[in-house]
Amino acid sequence: MFNRIPPVVRNLLIINTLMLLAMSINEEFMLEKFALFYPASPFFKPYQYITYMFMHGGFAHLFFNMYALFLFGSVLEQVWGSKKFFIYYMITGLGAAAFFTFTNWLVSTGYSPEQYIDLLRTPTVGASGAVFGILLGYGMLFPNNVLQLLIPPVALKAKWLVIIYGALELVLGITASGSNIAHFAHIGGMLFGFILIKYWNKKGRMYF
Repeated sequence: MFNRIPPVVRNLLIINTLMLLAMSINEEFMLEKFALFYPASPFFKPYQYITYMFMHGGFAHLFFNMYALFLFGSVLEQVWGSKKFFIYYMITGLGAAAFFTFTNWLVSTGYSPEQYIDLLRTPTVGASGAVFGILLGYGMLFPNNVLQLLIPPVALKAKWLVIIYGALELVLGITASGSNIAHFAHIGGMLFGFILIKYWNKKGRMYF
């Protein structure tokens, strides 16, 4: 059954799981080297814009991201093919990190010295930005597909799920000060996914 999962999604599941296992062995080293830090931080390295999206803060964080990747990413990879799906995944993950860095820069201008030091010390991890990009892509390609949600237990068309999630992330990003969830990274993943799909549509390259 595992071998039936499209290759890019399958390999992403494996890599993310292995990275969490490595975290359990030496969390401090893994976070310092591979989590994403704000560019002004002494811990920052440019490659972290890639490695952060393979890191997770715990099993629950990993499980929900990988479950969404499996559900929606498998469909997109079958439709687009592995190469295009991988490009989409990486661009949305990178876009999520870039947008999150930009929003941190905007708000940091009003920080106190203590808040700014805290920003420099805070690592960001997770595939959530790319996963939100995948959710956006699924909603754009299959807007009228009905999804049965578990929490809350309702059926909802994909386009409405995307709109609700996007609006919720925007509200939480603006209002949830001090939250340890990178809401603007989620928005960034959706934003870059939207731009990329619109670009592919305009160039007639959506399906090849």
